[in-house]
Amino acid sequence: MSEPRHPQAFVLETAEREEEPQRKPRAISGITFEPEVDEGTVIVMPPAVARPQRIRWGALLFSALFALLTMWAGLSISNLVEDFFARSPMLGWTALGVAAVAAVAALAIILREVWALARLRRIEHIQVDAAHAINTDDSAAAKRAVDSLKSLYASRPDAQLGLRDMKQYDADIMDGRDRIRLAERHLVDWRDAEAHRIIAHAARRITLLTTVAPTAALDILFVAAQNLRMMRELATLYGGRPSTLSTLRLARMVLSHLAFTGGIALSDNLIQHVVGRGLLGKLSARFGEGTVNGILTARVGLAARDVCRPIPQETSAKDTLGSLMRELVSSGPQEKDE
Repeated sequence: MSEPRHPQAFVLETAEREEEPQRKPRAISGITFEPEVDEGTVIVMPPAVARPQRIRWGALLFSALFALLTMWAGLSISNLVEDFFARSPMLGWTALGVAAVAAVAALAIILREVWALARLRRIEHIQVDAAHAINTDDSAAAKRAVDSLKSLYASRPDAQLGLRDMKQYDADIMDGRDRIRLAERHLVDWRDAEAHRIIAHAARRITLLTTVAPTAALDILFVAAQNLRMMRELATLYGGRPSTLSTLRLARMVLSHLAFTGGIALSDNLIQHVVGRGLLGKLSARFGEGTVNGILTARVGLAARDVCRPIPQETSAKDTLGSLMRELVSSGPQEKDE
């Protein structure tokens, strides 16, 4: 029988861990960065000017005068109808009927003006939402802009094909910027060619009328009337319902846009670059004045196009003033005036 082993202590030898050699610091070269993807041109909208809150005495004066004039007209018509009734009941009822027709017509005119102003303001809101969606890729702003654009063109026969084509994309998931560009391609883009024709036609017409007009006063009347007509045609093309007050407001917006973009003044270098060096000096003075008026009309038309277009257009896709000026002074076939 073997004797039991006594407890003993053992020392385990562990291999010493070899220290990793420290790497010397070195410069790392050859790093390349992937280029940022250009997701579209940023659309810049004119900043809204914060108007100070103060009493507008001019507006208050004209409102009070208009109210007094309306009250005076109503009292005069009432007295006239009473006088007709005093002379003959038949004359009285006839005068009352004519007054009622006049009142209905005046109410219709007022409602049309209010509707036209509201529609112009609606286009402004679509522009703001569309620009915000393009700049920030905001899906909510894009949806508001597209829905408002569809409602704006819902009653337009020339937009029904584009509206039908857009229905197939309603359930698709896409970025806000892409949704805006899709609506622009189906509903707005094809109108730009017609806008170009309207602007070029108005510039040619003013060039001709200014050349043959006998006095400067007629020049001013021709230019003002043709510019207002051009603005109305552009507003109608892009979805507006121009009336008297809305056309005047549109003209004010166009002037503000020209002041913001700095496009009111045209330099002699720009004119000579497009028309040709010394060409205006070789022609008659009247034709030179007509050409300059036509060029200014083209500039106003481009500003009106920017104001009336529901979706802001990228700078690279816009008609330039130089192209319109070349077309204005070209010797190609001219469009017949309507």
